[in-house]
Parts: sequence; structure tokens; C-alpha cells
Amino acid sequence: MNKKLAFCKMVGAGNDFIILDHPARMNFKKLAPVMCDRTNGIGADGLLVLSPSRKTDFRMRIINADGSEAEMCGNGARCMAAYIVRYKKPKQKLFGVETIAGLIMSEAKGQIANVHLSDPLGYKESIKLKINKRVMHLSYIDTGVPHVIVFVDSLMQIPVNVIGEQIRYHKNFSPRGTNVNFVEQLLDDLVAVRTYERGVEGETKACGTGSVAAALVNYLKGYAAGRDKKKAKMKVLTQSGETLFVTFDVINGQPKNVWLKGSAKFIAKGEYFIK
Repeated sequence: MNKKLAFCKMVGAGNDFIILDHPARMNFKKLAPVMCDRTNGIGADGLLVLSPSRKTDFRMRIINADGSEAEMCGNGARCMAAYIVRYKKPKQKLFGVETIAGLIMSEAKGQIANVHLSDPLGYKESIKLKINKRVMHLSYIDTGVPHVIVFVDSLMQIPVNVIGEQIRYHKNFSPRGTNVNFVEQLLDDLVAVRTYERGVEGETKACGTGSVAAALVNYLKGYAAGRDKKKAKMKVLTQSGETLFVTFDVINGQPKNVWLKGSAKFIAKGEYFIK
């Protein structure tokens, strides 16, 4: 008889994940592509592995659907926060989760979760890149994982997978590669985003760290030197139709104290048969 592995399926703003709770040691990078396969597996954008941490309350590993390991995942972190509150019942409302990108603080109530991300790094504006013999003007920021921002008009007309793939693998972003976000500003505090995700290698219905990147870069482009702000707010409309909420401070022109809030829905629990 096949070995069985308990799992929980969750979705955050359209990003879906398989959560494994303190499983036995195994090759998760080999397991993820099989479990995340949408025909022969459970189907998901990635695998989240929960385990104890020596540094804080919990540890989370993020394995993409292609088997690569991600440093951070905003929507995954929210799903994990809601899972921990429901099944681990932490003593404190705000608890720590260790990731490769650093320590994130998390809280959740029901199927809404709020996570405090590590401070963004490496913001660059007006990067010129030649794609299909056309010069594009991009921005870059690392919100736990690398993100490129491309501001566009008529967002729904953009061939996200075609252009996204070319930017994702461009030599300028080697060797890590980058996620690619196409962003249309709808209001002063609202942007719409479509994301080509590294590790999924295609467009996803939402990307948490990409939504944060889009919100921050949109805000910083209009930032006036000397006008620091506490608790700035941006809303991000994802491809799934759900809205994520980003709050942050701007100190000396740099974004700090970033929070990402949104849905973290429980879909199913079950047993996966390991072949």
C-alpha cells in the first residue's frame, strides 16, 4: 500500500498552496512538482512546509511548483498564518515565522491574515531593458524575493506570459531571475496587477510579494523627498478579483514596516498517496 501524507489545501487571493505540517524528512523539491500537478496531483502554485524553528515560533519552507525553493511568499505566509492560528493555537496574537528571507511576524482571525514582511531592498527606478527590439522602462525592488514592475495602460491586453518570461530570464537579473509585475494605476491608492511568477513559470491569479512590490513602487514614484509618512496605505487588485491591502512607512525615502493583509481560505484536508 502507498505511503500516506496528510495535507491541507489553502488559497490566498487566488494563489493556492498545499500545506504539510511537520512531515517526516523527505525530498520536498522532488515532491512539489508531483503534488502541485493539476492533473495527476492535488494542484497548487506551491508547497508550504511547516516545522519548528530554533529562532522563533515556527519555520516555513516555500517550494515552488517547479521544485525550486523560494525565499518568501506573501500569500503563502498569510495562508500559513491562518493555518497556525487554527491548528497550532499560538499563545500570542502576534507570532514569528522563520523564512529564508528573514523573520516575518503574523496574525490571523478566521480566514483573514496579516503578515509583517522583512524590509524591502534594492529599489531601482527607470531601468532600461531591451525586449523584442523595444526599450522598456522598468523598476525593481526586492520584497523578500526579486520583483520587476512594468507600468502599463490597458492591463488586460498585455501578453503577460510572453513578455514576462523574457524579462524573468533576462541576463540583467541573473542568476536569481525575477518575478515580473505588470501594473496599471487606477486611483491614487489603488493599482491593478498581473504577475508572471518565477518558479511557477507563468501568470498566477495573485502574488503577495508582487502586490507589495507594485504598491511600494507606485507610491515611491510619486514620493517627494523629505515627505516621509507613517502608515501609508495602498490597495492592490489582483487577477483573481480579490483586493490585497498594503500598509507601510516611508523613512528617509525608504519603505519600512510593511504589512500585507488579505484572505487565507481553507479549501480541503486529506491524504496524499506517495508513489
